[in-house]
Amino acid sequence: MTNITQKYRMEERLWFLRRPVQLLTDVAVLCGAFVLAYLLRFDFQPNEYYFDNALNQLPFVVFVQFASLFLFGAYSIIWRYVSLDDIKAFLKAALVSGVILVLIRLLVSSEQFSRWQVPLSIILMDTGLAFAGLLTLRLLRRFAYEVSEKRTFQVSKRRVKPKPTLFVGAGRVGALAVRDVLGRADAELEVKGFVDDDRRKKGGSVSGVKVLGSTDDLARLVDELSVEQVVIAVDHAQGKDIRRIIDICREIPVRAQIVPSLHEIIHGRVQISRIRDVQIEDLLGREAVELDDENLHEFLSDKVVMVTGAGGSIGSELVRQIAEFNPKLLLLVERTEFVLFQIERELVKSFLHTKFVPLIADVGDEPRMREIFAEYQPAVVFHAAAHKHVSLMEGNPTEAIKNNVLATGIIGKLAGEAGVKNFVLISTDKAVNPTSVMGASKRIAEIVLQNLNRIYETNYVAVRFGNVLGSAGSVVPIFREQILKGEAITITDKAMTRYFMTIPEASQLVLQAGALGKGGEIFILDMGKPVKILDLAEDMIRLSGLQPYEDIDIVFTGIRKGEKLFEELEITGENLLKTTHPKIFIGKIATYSGDEVTNIVGNFRRAVEENNAAEIRRLFNHFLPEATIVEEKIEPLAAKVALSEKIINPQSSPLKTQIGN
Repeated sequence: MTNITQKYRMEERLWFLRRPVQLLTDVAVLCGAFVLAYLLRFDFQPNEYYFDNALNQLPFVVFVQFASLFLFGAYSIIWRYVSLDDIKAFLKAALVSGVILVLIRLLVSSEQFSRWQVPLSIILMDTGLAFAGLLTLRLLRRFAYEVSEKRTFQVSKRRVKPKPTLFVGAGRVGALAVRDVLGRADAELEVKGFVDDDRRKKGGSVSGVKVLGSTDDLARLVDELSVEQVVIAVDHAQGKDIRRIIDICREIPVRAQIVPSLHEIIHGRVQISRIRDVQIEDLLGREAVELDDENLHEFLSDKVVMVTGAGGSIGSELVRQIAEFNPKLLLLVERTEFVLFQIERELVKSFLHTKFVPLIADVGDEPRMREIFAEYQPAVVFHAAAHKHVSLMEGNPTEAIKNNVLATGIIGKLAGEAGVKNFVLISTDKAVNPTSVMGASKRIAEIVLQNLNRIYETNYVAVRFGNVLGSAGSVVPIFREQILKGEAITITDKAMTRYFMTIPEASQLVLQAGALGKGGEIFILDMGKPVKILDLAEDMIRLSGLQPYEDIDIVFTGIRKGEKLFEELEITGENLLKTTHPKIFIGKIATYSGDEVTNIVGNFRRAVEENNAAEIRRLFNHFLPEATIVEEKIEPLAAKVALSEKIINPQSSPLKTQIGN
C-alpha cells in the first residue's frame, strides 16, 4: 500500500515528464504573449534599448508566471474536463504574477534589479494575453478531444439510438447533468428540454437547453416530443416531490430515472452521468448531513483509527468516511475474511493516499486484540462489531451476550489500558425499552461502557440510531430479493413502523457524535419520521414497474418473538439534551454504579458459561427495569426427559389411549 501511494505521488510531481508537449507549448504561449505585449506597446516598432530590455526580462517574467501556475494547481487540471471552477486557478495565478511584477516595478529601486522592472503597460497587456492564451489553448484541446471522441463513437451511436429525454429540474444538479450528457459522445440520451416548477425559469435556457414548462406540462411534452424517458434532477429534492413526479410519469406512462444527489456527487460516491433508476432511498428524502469538517479533521486527521466490524454495512462505510479525513493509519478489524477482502480492495482502488492494515481478528479474543492494541496504539476506536439481527439473537441469546456485551467489555478495557483517547460504541434504538435479546444486550453494553468511562481516561460514548437502508439483514434487500424472484413480500404486521437512515448519513453522524463526545454520553440521532413497512413494500414494488397485490402480493406473517410494532428513540424534550449539531442529541439515561455493573456482567458471564438461555432472559428483566423480555419457562431436567419420551414413544400418550377407548 505504501509503495502504491509513493508511486502515485512521484508521478504527480513529475507530470512534466509525461506532458512535455504541453510544457513546451505553454512556454511558447507565455513568451509569445510577452513579446506581443512589447510590440503592441511600441506600435510594433520598439527601438534597440527596449528590445534588449524585453530579452532580459522575458525569462524572469515567464518564471514568475510558471511559479504562480504551479502554486494554484493549474497543472493538476485534466484539460479534457476543464470547467469554470478550473479557470479560477488560472485567474488567481494571473493576479499573483501580475501583482509581483507590479510590486517589483514600483518598490524595488536597486539598479541591480532594474533590468527586471517591466513597464506597467507591458505587465497588464502581457498578463492578459498570456493567461488568455493558456486558457484558449486548453479549451481548444478540449474541443478537439470532444470532436475526436464523437467521431470515434459515431458507429456505436448509429447502433444505439439515443432516447429522447426530458430533465425535471433546471437548477444546479440539472445543469451539471445536462452539460455532462451533452459533452459525452457515448451518451444514450437525446436531451429535448427541461421542465421546472419555478415559473421564472420558463422560456429560459440552461447550457443551451430550453425550459419548456412545469411538471404539469409533462404529459403534453412527452406526447409532443415523443419522449421515452424522464430524468429527475431536482436540487435538494424531498421524498414527497420525487414521489409526485414518479406518480405523474406512471400515469403518462413514461420511464422515470434520477440523477444522484449533489451530496453524493460532491463526496465522490457517484458521477454526475450515473443516471439511475429511482430507489427507495430517494422516496424517503433524507436531507444531506451538514458536518463540522474542522472538528472532524481535528478528531481524525493524522490519527491511528481502529474500526471493528470493518467489513459490515456500518463498519465499511465508517472506513470510507474516515479515509476522507487523512488518518495516519486505519486499522480494519474483522473476523469474516471475505468482507474484509472486499473493503481492502475498495481502499486500494479508491483511497490511494490512505495507509491501512486489514486485521483478521475476533473482538472477543482478548489475547489477539491485546496484541493489536499494543502494536498499533490506536487513538480512536469505533466499535461496530456486533450481532444485530433481532430474530436470530432470540434463538441464540448466549451468542448475543458474548459478542455484544462481553466482547464490548474486552475491547473497551483494552482501549482504556492502551490509552486510547476516544472510544465510540455503535448502539441501536432497540436498546430503548428493549423487548428483544438483541436490544437488551446492546443496552447492557451501554451500561458497561459508561462504567469504563469512570475507570479510564478514555472518552467512551455510545451512539443510538435505527435501521439503515440496505444494511445486511434489513428489510430493503430482503424485499428486493422477493420482488426479483416474483415472490410475495412478507411483512409481520400492517401497522409495523421503523425509523430509517441511509448508511452514509448514519456513519457521518456517528463520526460527528464521536468528535463531540466528552465521555459517558449516550448520543441519539434524529431519525426523522417513522416509516410504515407496508408503505415501504408498496413503494418498492411500484419502483420495480409492478403493481402491489396484482403482480406482487403482500402477506402478513404476525409479529415475531422480540419484535415491536414501533421503535422508540426517546425523542422528547424531557429526555434529551441538545448538542451543537441539530441532528445529534444526548439522552438523559440512568447510570449504574461500579458494583452494580460488576454484578451484572458477572451474572451474565456465568449464564453464558452454563449455556443457560433461560437465565439470560431472566437476568435482562431483573437488571433492566425498562425491559420486557419474554422468558422461557425453566423446567426440571426430569420433566424434559419425560416429555421427550412421550414424543418418542406415542404408545404412552394419554390422547392415544382416549382415542383407542
